[in-house]
Amino acid sequence: MAQSEDPSAGRPPRQRPDRSSSEHLQGSSSEALPLTPAEDRRWATLAHFGGLMGCVPSLIIFLIFRDRGPFTAQESKEALNFTLPLTVLLLASYILALIPAIGWIFGLTAVLIWIILAVSGLIAGIECNKGRPYRYRFNLRLIH
Repeated sequence: MAQSEDPSAGRPPRQRPDRSSSEHLQGSSSEALPLTPAEDRRWATLAHFGGLMGCVPSLIIFLIFRDRGPFTAQESKEALNFTLPLTVLLLASYILALIPAIGWIFGLTAVLIWIILAVSGLIAGIECNKGRPYRYRFNLRLIH
């Protein structure tokens, strides 16, 4: 059997970096960078397009980007205010659609609510992508 050689033989021992030096590595700052105008418009557009999936996308975008871009903060808040009540109604309709005798009425209601969410979100997203703020006609402004 051949003896295996120690790969570290002949090398100087590793030295630990000096932690007291001024070249100490530091983590990133806790302050997030502001969005560029293009990114601001993109996230605002996505907040409205997220209406296809209810209020969750606009809520996530609002919570993450509200302090980083003024257009995103305004438009994600508008989208959240519009989609939140409709998402609650949509979920209630889904649950009530399980009732055997009258469930079809609530199922149809759920489909209509989703169509309203989808069409309104697409129209608002297209306007936002052009850089124009969008206000929904019928909107409960619960979040200020």
